[in-house]
Amino acid sequence: MGLSELMTPHQALAVNGKTFNWARRFLGQRMGSDAATLYRFCRVLDDMADGDIANGPQRLQTMRSDLISAHNTTDPLLAEFLPFIQNKNLPVNVIIALIDGLLQDQNRVRFKDLNSLLRYAYRVAGTVGLLMCYILDCEDDEACAYAIDLGIAMQLTNIARDVLEDAQMGRRYLPAGWVGNITPDEINALSYTPDDVSSQLVATAVRRLLLLADDYYKSGLSGLSYLPFRAHIAIAVAARVYREIGLKLASTGYAWYLGRQVTSMVAKLSCSILAFRSVSKRWQSTPQHKKSLHCAIKGLPYVK
Repeated sequence: MGLSELMTPHQALAVNGKTFNWARRFLGQRMGSDAATLYRFCRVLDDMADGDIANGPQRLQTMRSDLISAHNTTDPLLAEFLPFIQNKNLPVNVIIALIDGLLQDQNRVRFKDLNSLLRYAYRVAGTVGLLMCYILDCEDDEACAYAIDLGIAMQLTNIARDVLEDAQMGRRYLPAGWVGNITPDEINALSYTPDDVSSQLVATAVRRLLLLADDYYKSGLSGLSYLPFRAHIAIAVAARVYREIGLKLASTGYAWYLGRQVTSMVAKLSCSILAFRSVSKRWQSTPQHKKSLHCAIKGLPYVK
């Protein structure tokens, strides 16, 4: 058992999900508690995939099989979470897609093109956006596309922020079409020579990734009116704070070699104010979803 598995949902959120813990304050007690429960489950799954929990990949495989067969499970995490799945009517196929994305990280991670990256981003984060719809009492099926987009946007921000950290784990999520067949070891070496042409190529890829993330943020934020009032505010706060990571990275000239960027409390407060202002758009008609954003992920659960 890893440390995250021993934590309560609120402890896991406070320690590992500072952005979401900040946003949780706007949800109220019931939805905030449910969101923390979902976050802890997803966080432990992520730790399993990253090797922070003993036999993590094997446990992911076991949970996947148990969810498909709908039999009782011997895994303590899934056994603990199953009543929550049933109580909230969470779609099991979406949870399986999430696990599939995490299992991808057990293979050699070198995405060849943008479509492969976007399908991965759907699996590990778009799925979480979908699950959050059930947590936040969102009953309109039209909201799903926007929830997926917000999850993808946040994952693209994660990848842009963690280029060096991921390379140190032997992973390169940046598409080969953008950076060639550069290896994680080469990315590590380039962090010491930021003026190198290849290092600047990585910086350009990070810029492209953040510009793409903005397209998904805009779509995701435009669908917040489907959520209940407090949930609208909370998710708007989380999205804007997360997007701030990309803005901060851009302000450095996309200096990916400096390592992980974090948002300050001042930035969190500023983003929260902007999120409150967005509530006025609740009474405007929601723009039609841009189908082009989902071309790469067709065929995956809840993708029209």
